[in-house]
Amino acid sequence: MSKPIQLIVACSENRVIGRDRRLPFDIPEDKRWFHDQTAGQTVVLGRICYETWPQVLADGRQPIVITSNQSLASSRVRVARNVAAALQIAQTLPGEIMVCGGQRIYEETLPLADRLLLTLVHAEICGDTYFPEWRHLAWRETWRKESADANYRYTFSTLERA
Repeated sequence: MSKPIQLIVACSENRVIGRDRRLPFDIPEDKRWFHDQTAGQTVVLGRICYETWPQVLADGRQPIVITSNQSLASSRVRVARNVAAALQIAQTLPGEIMVCGGQRIYEETLPLADRLLLTLVHAEICGDTYFPEWRHLAWRETWRKESADANYRYTFSTLERA
């Protein structure tokens, strides 16, 4: 039996997830949530996300980077040429499968996802990288937490494929 595929993302109401290769918002509570949820798990991500996430190797994460750059491979980092190969490797590793971006990786894995761990930032934010539209798909919300900081209101949700 194959392990479920989970996507974890923070995006704005207009689906922005990035600007100039960085997160478009700084929400400490969301960063803690993201790191807690991915600790000890197999994380599938693109090269830019890998290169811009300093803690990717911390807390027992097992990264699989989707890239043609084989030089990123090491004893702690696996490399796959495409999403299908990355997910095949992920099935053989311990822990849950957590897809962590970016845009192209999310676009390819959203149709395959069993669960979406979503932080929805209640704002329209300028950016150049987007999460694919998910609201038209059949999800059921199994958990929700409303929160806010000095800059944003946001909602943490777990959505299961209906």
